[in-house]
Amino acid sequence: MNIFRFAGDMTHLISILVLLLKIYATKSCSGISLKTQELYAFVFLARYLDLFTDFISVYNTVMKLVFIGSSLAIVWCMRFHRVVKRSYDRELDTFRHYILVGLSFLLALLVNEKFSFEEIFWAFSIYLEAVAILPQLVLLQRSGNVDNLAGQYVFFLGAYRAFYILNWIYRYFTEDHFSRWISCISGLVQTALYADFFYYYFISWKNNAKLKLPA
Repeated sequence: MNIFRFAGDMTHLISILVLLLKIYATKSCSGISLKTQELYAFVFLARYLDLFTDFISVYNTVMKLVFIGSSLAIVWCMRFHRVVKRSYDRELDTFRHYILVGLSFLLALLVNEKFSFEEIFWAFSIYLEAVAILPQLVLLQRSGNVDNLAGQYVFFLGAYRAFYILNWIYRYFTEDHFSRWISCISGLVQTALYADFFYYYFISWKNNAKLKLPA
């Protein structure tokens, strides 16, 4: 644990809280991609297979439970909540996310740190998380206008990965045997996908204007 990882965890947690606030306070999921939320549910379920076998710390266990529980709750609300599901932008959220799942799993079988059940699913979760935001970004581009809470959700989600890159750099220089190169490369890819969004987010913040993405 270091300050960069803690900051990453907290911004990740804030992004989830912002999304939950949007859904529960407004009873709307407009502007939110169900496909992305389903991918994140896959990510956390695959990554935390060791939840009940390997205890690291109370903090670690609680964060795992929060990420799994919140992702499943968001998917449930968007699919089955009587009011919330009516606002789902089904016509805009058409990204074929199952392709990302298949390609990520295939890559995990071919490129992993150890050919074992847990390590393959860990690598799968890392690869899938790197591209899980794509359906969300495509949906926002198609809709054009981005509401405040949806914009903040994506911003904090991107900031979380940026902090984790700093965490990996810090660990590389302070730990003797840091070798999570799969996380590093995937994290760089994931952060790069946010570059366009960050640019327009900064422009809207600077001009005190509503966030708009080019179609």
